[in-house]
Amino acid sequence: MDMQVFAALSLFAFVSSITPGPNNLMLLASGVNHGFRATLPHMAGISTGFFILLASVGLGLGLLFAQVPQLYLVLKWLGAAYLLTLAWGVATAGAPKDAEATHPLGFWGAAGFQWVNPKAWVMAVGAFSSYVPAHSGSEVVVGAAAWFAFIGIPAISLWALCGSRLRHWLRIPRYRRIFNGVMAVLLVASLAPMLA
Repeated sequence: MDMQVFAALSLFAFVSSITPGPNNLMLLASGVNHGFRATLPHMAGISTGFFILLASVGLGLGLLFAQVPQLYLVLKWLGAAYLLTLAWGVATAGAPKDAEATHPLGFWGAAGFQWVNPKAWVMAVGAFSSYVPAHSGSEVVVGAAAWFAFIGIPAISLWALCGSRLRHWLRIPRYRRIFNGVMAVLLVASLAPMLA
């Protein structure tokens, strides 16, 4: 991969990773409700699951969805259902003292969510259709997937960190309920482009 294409892929990876989407909104809410440290497994799950998704798309899974579009339709509705469930969890999250009653999304849940996350699919297909040459060897595909996932780590960390910094300001239960309600609505709203 030449340096110009590599630089363009890097910029695409950073911009698409830092812009709002289901992962980042959930990380912001998790940072507020559970703190940065408790959100680390969620972040690790996003990075790992997204790397596996990227590598799979680059190695040919994207072609399967192009040939059998019904699979994408099923994936889209599973993703919508799961995102609605997560939005409900965010909307009903309690105050920090209720942390034992609710838990942040863990590693496996976050990794699995990447497979039904519409933004993750758009990012993966966009990266490999625009920046990685067709018929690249598996080393290039896996390397590009690893680089993309690596660039995303500071971006997603920033969302969780912002959430943990907001935590102090949202100690008042009423404000926390409002924040969680807004985050839940934004998660549901993130479905609009996918369902349109």
